[in-house]
Amino acid sequence: MMTTFLETETLIRLGISAFLGLIIGLEREIKRKPVGLKTSLVISIVSCLLTIVSIESAYKFPGVDDVNITMDPLRLAAQIVSGIGFLGAGVILRRGNDTISGLTTAAMIWGAAGIGIAVGAGFYFEAMAGVALLILSVEFMPFLMSLIGPRQLREKELTLEFQVKNKKRIADVLIEIKREKMSIKKLRIKDNEEGHQLVQLIITVNHRKQTTDIYETVSSMTEIERVKIEEL
Repeated sequence: MMTTFLETETLIRLGISAFLGLIIGLEREIKRKPVGLKTSLVISIVSCLLTIVSIESAYKFPGVDDVNITMDPLRLAAQIVSGIGFLGAGVILRRGNDTISGLTTAAMIWGAAGIGIAVGAGFYFEAMAGVALLILSVEFMPFLMSLIGPRQLREKELTLEFQVKNKKRIADVLIEIKREKMSIKKLRIKDNEEGHQLVQLIITVNHRKQTTDIYETVSSMTEIERVKIEEL
């Protein structure tokens, strides 16, 4: 009877872990991120399973004969936290414009492992509350901050690239861009094979401003050609 109870409790824990991992995975899947539904499920379920094995093993094999063996019940769980790092590192990317992406997804991987550990250790309410706060933080807090937060949180970054026919006009072009309420964070200028200057910028604008509107504004400027714009 005891064995049946333990097996039932184990299945319940794995089921709860799968459900919570599903919620995290769906959030990433909807946003088309590298780590989606399947990965989050695997991480959450296996983390839960290893935690259960670690705890049960510590009390199932306490010692042999006269030898008393003391085991850490969360020994395996501690290794999950450090071992999950290689998956997180795999989704952090460095783009050609020297910007880093994937940090939130890496954090969500770590979070899915933590949720699995919490459920495996029997902290059901804490795990559910953790998932609720994770989704709230990732989905709703950025929107809230964009409304009432500091100015920096109400802006978005874009990469802007264009050619200037006359290098003496670069300074005037940059002044005109700033006049359109675009803040320049990073500037790179280099000569191309055609004898023109290639200007690469990272700019910040109000998050309500459409990328297409910015493209039209920059394209209409004199001395500018071959405009390329991308939202980070």
